[in-house]
Amino acid sequence: MSRENTTRSLDSIDLASLRDPAGIFELVEVVGNGTYGQVYKGRHVKTGQLAAIKVMEVTEEEEEEIKLEINMLKSYSHHRNIATYYGAFIKKGPAGQDHQLWLVMEYCGAGSVTDLVKKTKGSCLKEDWIAYICREVLRVRSMSKLQTLQEAVCFSVS
Repeated sequence: MSRENTTRSLDSIDLASLRDPAGIFELVEVVGNGTYGQVYKGRHVKTGQLAAIKVMEVTEEEEEEIKLEINMLKSYSHHRNIATYYGAFIKKGPAGQDHQLWLVMEYCGAGSVTDLVKKTKGSCLKEDWIAYICREVLRVRSMSKLQTLQEAVCFSVS
């Protein structure tokens, strides 16, 4: 996506106009902490489908970065190694408090590469796992010069 297209896309995102997630998605349990908030295992209320929900406080200082993340997810979630983007929602807080932004994505039950490394308990990853991870990261990197993919990259390691 060119810089001009990114800027135009940012202008079209109005965080205040996003729908409330109540009745659509519900939080089940915390599964991790991101740079800007917590990540939850969530569920679509009507279908029961699991989702990863990143919950962030919306502040003016971070609004442009949040818009960039939404655009990145919209643009690249078609790749098999990037979590599918389901949508963004705003849970309005009481007067005087920041609103919560919910970024809803595909739930990757295998966890992150960091989770995989932690499960080895001091042992090394198997060479074939390392090769697989490196190959898949290179496939994502070849799509674009993406800088912030850590939470969107999915691996199905079994």
